[in-house]
Amino acid sequence: MYFPYFRGRQYEMLALKELASEGLLGKSIIPVVEPVKLMSTFDTTLRVYAQKKCPIALIFNPAVGDFAGNDNFIEEYARRFGTVNNATPALLMNQHTTTALTALINKGIDLSSIVAILNSRDFISEYKEAFSGGTPSYTLFPDEREFRRTASGSKIMFKDNFSKKARNVDYPEDSFFTDDHLFYVEDGFAGFGDYSIVGNDFVDGGFAPYAVAIHIVYFDSDDNMRVRHFISDSNEDISDVAGKFSEAVTKLSDWYYAGQQRQNTHALSTLLKHADDGYYPGLPTIKKLSIMHHLELVGKFLDGGMTR
Repeated sequence: MYFPYFRGRQYEMLALKELASEGLLGKSIIPVVEPVKLMSTFDTTLRVYAQKKCPIALIFNPAVGDFAGNDNFIEEYARRFGTVNNATPALLMNQHTTTALTALINKGIDLSSIVAILNSRDFISEYKEAFSGGTPSYTLFPDEREFRRTASGSKIMFKDNFSKKARNVDYPEDSFFTDDHLFYVEDGFAGFGDYSIVGNDFVDGGFAPYAVAIHIVYFDSDDNMRVRHFISDSNEDISDVAGKFSEAVTKLSDWYYAGQQRQNTHALSTLLKHADDGYYPGLPTIKKLSIMHHLELVGKFLDGGMTR
């Protein structure tokens, strides 16, 4: 199983919605969403997942965004949707875990249906207290001894594989991403998870870039997962972002047609069409398509649909 973790920003929710709508999300993938704000795209995404019967886990005690530390979030959410059963409930282990857990139990949620995210040693005691009377369905945690000893339920190896740079021009041409998909079973895990090509750092909002970067995950000849970073060349100022995208996506096109057809996905085909058409879709759409490509590619691999 693969658990990609997102903060519920607009382009992330659009990526998740389109993957489910188009039937492109593999059966071995359960996205985890920490909502940063309740917006129309958030609503429609959850409804699509319910209609398509695709699993999605939702953090009910978010630590960032509009609802960070809001003990009333579950009630607000229930009023908005009429239920808390339209997604798999998930909890971060933090200072608000007990309050959120009590609220979920009062809504009829069982411990055995909850996904737990234990990513800080400071909250191991909160995890033990929360699940002293039962076992979560999954626990996502870093592959470290103390977490391994503590975690119960199906154990998911969870870490940040994306080495985020302060500037787009700082990315190398190519970098290692992960081999967790190859070894998680051998290492005693039921699955693995990460922050996709977004990374763990949370920044709400954006700015005009000096350089445009397109981050494309791919499998190498040994099935390790790597990231190719396609960076624009005319990076002296913030003018002509469309031109910068053209430079970056042309590099992507050249790389793909030089023997990387194995990596093809719906999203990658869309980017290649933009290269052919000379069309600039906007930075949020580029991010959306990069996420879609990553999740579809991992899903194809886990479901046995990758070609050589």
